[in-house]
Amino acid sequence: MGQNEARKFVIEAEGFPDLAGMMLATVEALKEIGGSATIHELDEKVAELEGVSEAEQAHMMVGTNANQPRLNYYLAWARTYLKRGGALENSARGVWTLTESGNRLSLQKDAEAILDQVNEEEKKRARLRRQKNKQKATGNEQPTQLGLPQLGEASTETEPWTDKLLEVMRWMDPSAFERLAQRLLREAGFTKVEVRGKSGDGGIDGVGVLRVNLVSFQVFFQCKRYKGSVGSSEIRDFRGAMMGRADKGLFITTGTFTAQASDEATRDGATAIDLIDGLRLCELLKENNLGVQTQMIEDVQIDAKWFEAV
Repeated sequence: MGQNEARKFVIEAEGFPDLAGMMLATVEALKEIGGSATIHELDEKVAELEGVSEAEQAHMMVGTNANQPRLNYYLAWARTYLKRGGALENSARGVWTLTESGNRLSLQKDAEAILDQVNEEEKKRARLRRQKNKQKATGNEQPTQLGLPQLGEASTETEPWTDKLLEVMRWMDPSAFERLAQRLLREAGFTKVEVRGKSGDGGIDGVGVLRVNLVSFQVFFQCKRYKGSVGSSEIRDFRGAMMGRADKGLFITTGTFTAQASDEATRDGATAIDLIDGLRLCELLKENNLGVQTQMIEDVQIDAKWFEAV
């Protein structure tokens, strides 16, 4: 697939994108990486291989899915289709891997065949649901096709708790969000964590010290309650503000980072900057029990046949 053809799915995204093209791009990206990758790595590699601009990566969804960029949303659907079609599998840790059939997928028509297969399966499920609920059905239901997700639909990868948590953090006062980052860094083992957000210190929101064995590193951090994507220019500005003053940088956001931002963060010869996007931030808060509690729910099953046999 040539670059101009591949980018068609992004440029024509005002309507429904070419999901088959996005599926093929996902497979090619996985092959390029080595057959397995996290969602973040995979989305970045697709953007890199397809030449997706930062502006296109920052284009947000509308409606109930407005918390994520449009590209990431539809790439999640592409992964869902590929998994349903047996081309991908994912682990509990969120690592996506090519299957044997996925390794053989190389043509647009192969991806289209999976689309048709999964949509046909979904139609059959819809018919079965209508049959089971015939007494309650209105008679106006239409078969559901995964191939054309509405803007209000959620991908099967979306975790509602993370969406809710991100929305809560985006409504926080900026100073409160900086204090949250300060608390998180302390829980992660940082010492002497100070918030400097109100000092106008070139965009630096705080500083902390991380000790690793016998060596200590001074780390500057920046916090942004973004809804969209942080681009490479923000990373360059942050590095410029910390130049010659810190050993490492840490950029924390409730949004996402463009592929170009990730490249800039690890550019050779420059001070390294670690990136924490919204989903990773949610996981860290959950792991450290900061405003997120996990409850175990008891699910009691009744065996009616057992009682009949008494």
